[in-house]
Amino acid sequence: MTRTSRLAGTGVVFVALVALAACGSDKATTTTTTSVVTSAAPSTTSAPSTSAAVDTSPATTPAEQLPTTTVAAVPVMPLTGKPITDPAAAARQAIVVKVDNHPDARPQSGLGVADLVYEENVEQLTRFAAVFQTTVPDPVGPVRSGRTQDVLLLGSLNKPMFAWSGGNARVTAAIEGSDFFVVRVDANQFSKAAGTYRAKGRAAPHNLYTTGSGLLSLSPAGSEPPPQQFQYLAAGATAPGDPSAGVQLAMDGVNVKWTYDAASNGYLRFQDGQPHKDQEHGQINAANVVVLTVDYQPSPADGRSPEAQTIGSGAVDVYTGGKIVSGTWTRADRLAPFTLTDASGKPILLTPGSTWVELARGGSATPLAS
Repeated sequence: MTRTSRLAGTGVVFVALVALAACGSDKATTTTTTSVVTSAAPSTTSAPSTSAAVDTSPATTPAEQLPTTTVAAVPVMPLTGKPITDPAAAARQAIVVKVDNHPDARPQSGLGVADLVYEENVEQLTRFAAVFQTTVPDPVGPVRSGRTQDVLLLGSLNKPMFAWSGGNARVTAAIEGSDFFVVRVDANQFSKAAGTYRAKGRAAPHNLYTTGSGLLSLSPAGSEPPPQQFQYLAAGATAPGDPSAGVQLAMDGVNVKWTYDAASNGYLRFQDGQPHKDQEHGQINAANVVVLTVDYQPSPADGRSPEAQTIGSGAVDVYTGGKIVSGTWTRADRLAPFTLTDASGKPILLTPGSTWVELARGGSATPLAS
């Protein structure tokens, strides 16, 4: 697929950009609107950009390419692979919150209980797309603006709720024209979004918070849960691969390290040499760290903003159970989950639990010796 191919579910056609409006620098205050919108390492191969024309036809990914679980005869949560203990949670819409990672936004709230987190390069920093279904985070934030790369990345979640603080006109058009249920967390009239507030003791724009319970109350009738995003090891199974203590990543403006913790059979996160903590839940811990090597192209909404190309294929390293498994990621279109395969073409299986996905540039990741 090429960057001029059609992008399913995006209700915007980008024309040639003459004068680009800023997406909002992470190092300066971002202006948001005053309303709540509830409208509905090898590089990657060529992939469609959000500058492409719209195609609202269903995904055509062959069924055999879609992930399935290996946990036999037990219904599981689609974002963690753990057995379902709360049918109501398993049936609800995925909630995505764009979370700030500026130094003034740390420690954040909610990241420690997310089912799935994508870390994206933005403008000389990173930003998180935190996905919740199992747990409703109260509070969550600081909430910041979206990017066009979110439209490409998050389509596989089946029309998720997307909570953000806004963006420039072109980004706003792309996101509001997508198949997301968009909740624009208002920066001034907080009563319009249930549970939204400015935290005392923090400077704007790094002090805007909302609540998962408030967002959940806005979920529209008829919304559906996400499909399963990855394949999982059977309960109690040992992860294959080579021993590894974790991974060091040079993301844009942020040094990230994940170290394996045998006591939890998970990975502890560090940023810029310090433990990365959630305000309410302590140091962030993930069962799996998936490092996708992706190509970044200038966003069609702002040439200064990088856009991760997450359709196509590229290299992947999966860290799970104290092991590393290397292989290839493939993704046919924005409505399809990532397919992860090892060097022999077999599916890479994750440990049931939370997963962090690093959208890394080629050559930016270094495995840690065991």
